[in-house]
Amino acid sequence: MRGGWLYIVTNKPNGILYVGVTSDIRRRAWEHREGVVEGFTKRYGLKMLVHVEQYDDIETAIQRETTIKHWPRAWKANIILAANPTWRDLYDDLN
Repeated sequence: MRGGWLYIVTNKPNGILYVGVTSDIRRRAWEHREGVVEGFTKRYGLKMLVHVEQYDDIETAIQRETTIKHWPRAWKANIILAANPTWRDLYDDLN
């Protein structure tokens, strides 16, 4: 999986949201699930991967992350609902 990934993790359906970007979505999603990295997502238990977008290059993914981070929460929830209406954890789909 080359390029870049924008992703959103949460602690529960319609819960706290975190928008991130990575070049290795499998590794990063695992880090969130296992709580191996200190910070916001570990503090609030954000382990469910509920949205992913793949990009050909990391710069495009970073630009998309910057844009989405400035959106109101309702807009972020809407992009999750459009592709994942049940807020299903997408982690197992990565393997």
